[in-house]
Amino acid sequence: MMKEMCCLSIVCLLTACSSTRYMGIETYNPADVTYPANVRKVLIVNNALPQPPDRGYEFKLLGISQTDKAETDSALFDACRALGGAIAEANYFDDVLLFQEATRKDSVFFLDVKLTQEEVAALCEETGAEAVISFDRLLFDIKKDVKAFPEGYVSGEIQIAIEGIARSYLPGRANPVATILASDSLLFREEASRIEEVAALLPTTNDALRTAGDYIGHKIYPAFVPHWKEELRWYFTASGARWKEASVYAADEKWENASERWLYIHAHSSRWESKAKAASNLALACEVTGNLEKALEWAKTAHSLFDKNRGSDNAQTRVQQLYVETLEKRILNDKKLNSQFRAE
Repeated sequence: MMKEMCCLSIVCLLTACSSTRYMGIETYNPADVTYPANVRKVLIVNNALPQPPDRGYEFKLLGISQTDKAETDSALFDACRALGGAIAEANYFDDVLLFQEATRKDSVFFLDVKLTQEEVAALCEETGAEAVISFDRLLFDIKKDVKAFPEGYVSGEIQIAIEGIARSYLPGRANPVATILASDSLLFREEASRIEEVAALLPTTNDALRTAGDYIGHKIYPAFVPHWKEELRWYFTASGARWKEASVYAADEKWENASERWLYIHAHSSRWESKAKAASNLALACEVTGNLEKALEWAKTAHSLFDKNRGSDNAQTRVQQLYVETLEKRILNDKKLNSQFRAE
């Protein structure tokens, strides 16, 4: 993987005295979609239809159903804008465009309708884009409920379930490059002494919908561009002098110094558990310094020792196996990243 992508951001999450210390690392991950090298400009399109204002909306006030409406037009646009903005911030493509006009000609909002080859070609010709990313369906199920409780307070909440389908298209190709299913939900909840206060604290239904659209757009952007993701890691500590020295160095991100202590422990300890924990720590040190192949070797060594002495059903053995699988996946992801960045 290219050098500038090997940098890991490290944050210590737990520093109290214990046998295990946890930390977060940010790993750089490939997109689900790998585009041809000529795709440097993409176009974001809303190919979904807004649902009717009275569909998918349930509103209860003190247990009584109310008649109300919710407009999803702006939420659809916000989803596209958020998706395009997040893709642009990734700095992967040279340019990211947002198509301002609606593309659907039918009126059946709940259908999933793909862009045709002719539509994709026309959109690319009009804007100069080499690829199109579109929401082909985006539906919202909204439930608003305001309740009064005997304790003397009022609670109001808005729940929004989101279901969507996004696709990426290339001109000249009969089928989409990728189809991404988007599904999630948001909850807004407020409490106050009176109904009027709850109404003032809760967002309007339309504002809540716009927040949901923005949220789903940000959620699915990693499918289309390489992205950073925070993951949890750990290292073991113990009471010996070298263990303590290594922990101080690790907390200060001086991984070479920490590795020297863990290597000594692994080589000279008479206890299998010390060897296993030192090996696991060495795997982490190699991972955060970019040597994933060596990290995998040390992780396998640690797993083998735990498996041999505690069995495959032991919790620590299973955790070490998961770390082995995580590193194997990271190695594969690096190869995919090289392909997406056209590395030689």
